[in-house]
Amino acid sequence: MDQIAFADFEKVDIRVGTIIDAQPFPEARKPAIRLWVEFGGEIGVKQSSAQLTVHYTPDRLIGRQVVAVVNFPPRRIAGFESQILVLGLPDDNGAVVLLRPDLKVPDGGKLF
Repeated sequence: MDQIAFADFEKVDIRVGTIIDAQPFPEARKPAIRLWVEFGGEIGVKQSSAQLTVHYTPDRLIGRQVVAVVNFPPRRIAGFESQILVLGLPDDNGAVVLLRPDLKVPDGGKLF
C-alpha cells in the first residue's frame, strides 16, 4: 500500500451534506441516480451522479445525510455535470453502501 503525507490528505475536502433531491438517471451507461446535496454555507447545493440503485431508490434518499468529496473537478456523465463524489463502500456483492454520520451533524461539516 502506498503511503501519502498528511498534507496530501488535507488537500481532499470531504464534507457532510443532506440530499435534497434525487432522480432516476436512465441516460447513464450504468444504473445511477442523480443527486442534489445541500452543504450549506459557501458550498451550497452540488449535484452528483451515483451508482446506488441496488440498495437505494430516489425517494428513500431525500433527507439522508451523506459524505462527499467536494473539491474534485466536475465530470460530465451522459450530459449531466457531476460536481462531487459521494462516498460509499462495497457490500459483499460490490454494490455501493453510502457513508453517513451516525448522528445528525451540521451540513458542510469537514471530515478531520
